[in-house]
Amino acid sequence: MTIQTNTQNTNLQSESDHSKPRSLVPKGITIGLAVFALILSLAGYGFRLIAGHEVSEVMLHAAVLVPAFVVGIPLLFWLGSRAFNKFNGTHIAGWNAISLGYLTSCISLLWLMGTYS
Repeated sequence: MTIQTNTQNTNLQSESDHSKPRSLVPKGITIGLAVFALILSLAGYGFRLIAGHEVSEVMLHAAVLVPAFVVGIPLLFWLGSRAFNKFNGTHIAGWNAISLGYLTSCISLLWLMGTYS
């Protein structure tokens, strides 16, 4: 009888594990992408200051662009995943959407750096 009870408990645990949506992207990769996006978004401002641009102009530009790339783009991807989950019945994990947002942010920053270098 104990063997059956243990087997039933194991089956219930495995069913509950499968019903819980899991993220495909490890949190470490997402955090790494977030740090990389922050570094990329701040990288050009030191060069602008060395080139002689005014500090107030550089700070104003940084105050707009850094939050847009580090917070704004991943937030839009997360909100989009929530909308898709609600209206289309999909099962997009929020962590995956945030990771995709940071990846898009990093690629966009690299593209902008390549365009204006």
